[in-house]
Amino acid sequence: MSTLYLFHKPFQVLTQFTDPQGRNTLARWLDIPNIYPAGRLDYDSEGLLLLTDDGMLAHRITHPDHKQSKTYLVLVEGQPDDNALKALSNGVTLKDGLTRPSRVRRVTSPQVHRREPPVRHRANIVDTWLEISITEGRNRQVRRMTAHVGHPTLRLIRTAIGQWTLDTLSPGEWRRETIHMPRKTSSKSARPSRDRSRRKPE
Repeated sequence: MSTLYLFHKPFQVLTQFTDPQGRNTLARWLDIPNIYPAGRLDYDSEGLLLLTDDGMLAHRITHPDHKQSKTYLVLVEGQPDDNALKALSNGVTLKDGLTRPSRVRRVTSPQVHRREPPVRHRANIVDTWLEISITEGRNRQVRRMTAHVGHPTLRLIRTAIGQWTLDTLSPGEWRRETIHMPRKTSSKSARPSRDRSRRKPE
């Protein structure tokens, strides 16, 4: 058995436990010894971050061979038309090559938590929420993809990684799951058993 921690990372928090510059880190919310992130989430992005003390589980989650789907709610500037959505779905050519096909759809009024500080809205520009699912993890990939089709990302919230989702976690909350996983790499999926432990900072 392995233990996995699902954490709702707030905006402007580093996915590490120390920072010489004094910025917010995971240590403010997670006082759990010997765990580390399985993957990363940018400082200015929000949402699901997975952490564990099991190197094999971390490898299974992050290794490209397993192609774990990652789903994001993305607030973009403007109103992407069908051609822009088709381009995102089929793959766009970035500086590091063509992206894999993704799943993209418009989302009307998603239920999201208030961000501090909030996104700055401009009077004459309409913003649009998209749901984007990708199976690769290039640096700032979703932001680069939406910018490529002319719609810069204003806010990005990761809602799922593979079978794991934010569910009802609020920013700064976490929950623990016990994972029953084969000790040898295989095509079988890890099976979670949830523990609803949660914690917010004092």
